[in-house]
Amino acid sequence: MCLGYFLLLVPFVPGLASYGNLRNVFSNMLPLLVVGIGQTYVLIGGGIDLSVTSIIALSSVVGGILMNKQDGVLAGTPWAVPLGVLAMVSVGVILGLLSGITITRLAMPPFIVTLTVMMFFGGFAIWLTHSQNIRNLPASFTALGKGNWLGIPLSLLVTAALASVAHLVLSRSLLGRWLYATGLNAKAAEVSGVPVNAVIICSYLVSGVCASTASILYTGRLETASPVLGQRIFLDVIGAAVIGGTSLFGGKGRISWTVFGVLFITLLDNSLNLLGLSNFMVLMVKGGVILMAAVIDAVRSRQE
Repeated sequence: MCLGYFLLLVPFVPGLASYGNLRNVFSNMLPLLVVGIGQTYVLIGGGIDLSVTSIIALSSVVGGILMNKQDGVLAGTPWAVPLGVLAMVSVGVILGLLSGITITRLAMPPFIVTLTVMMFFGGFAIWLTHSQNIRNLPASFTALGKGNWLGIPLSLLVTAALASVAHLVLSRSLLGRWLYATGLNAKAAEVSGVPVNAVIICSYLVSGVCASTASILYTGRLETASPVLGQRIFLDVIGAAVIGGTSLFGGKGRISWTVFGVLFITLLDNSLNLLGLSNFMVLMVKGGVILMAAVIDAVRSRQE
């Protein structure tokens, strides 16, 4: 699908096949793929996580407050970057656990819980910074988003390692089998001995960690911590997973499918921008594509 779309548009979109543009597409898809991996876990388990954009923003802000060289809490200390990265990941762990525990213990709909988390902590990130970006981040931190090791982008190494582990857990581990069983039929899975609540909490924990890891990559690449970081990819995160074939009804999905879904949504966004379409038109087209994928998923689920 990705190759067909690319070949179809190459004659009509100037610069689409240029080295610089392809490199840009590749660079843009890496952090989105990291978030998409976490969303895939949640969707397979029969849930949905709308809070990932607020986790990205708050993680970025927390890291910036701790690490910036001007007036950061850890400015000038050798532990600034390690502790800053740890704090960013911790934000994802805490908010992921918050969503998962609230959904399971209070039997609340995932949509409402994660939407509330998104609104509250997204606003909290803006309040912490008074809507201001935080710059002057350490070079050793920004290297995580734009640096290289032996000619290989560090962001690629991080993404590849995370995707590999996520794939192995889904395909080769007991947790992976439990997650698919929970998504297919939670009540039947519980009767069969699956710790359904623990599995659901784990899926949201994975989503939170993936979102905060993506925040590290985004913040490092932009060299700026932003309280609105990630807002633009709200539609893309779920869309990439669904376009890749992960079911909105749970029980179906693979990391490899999400990779192609992320590549397609990134190519789509890139090509529409190269055509000079307004942001509103881009949103309309992407929304239509995602709706089509969701409809196909619904029809397929009813037939099975």
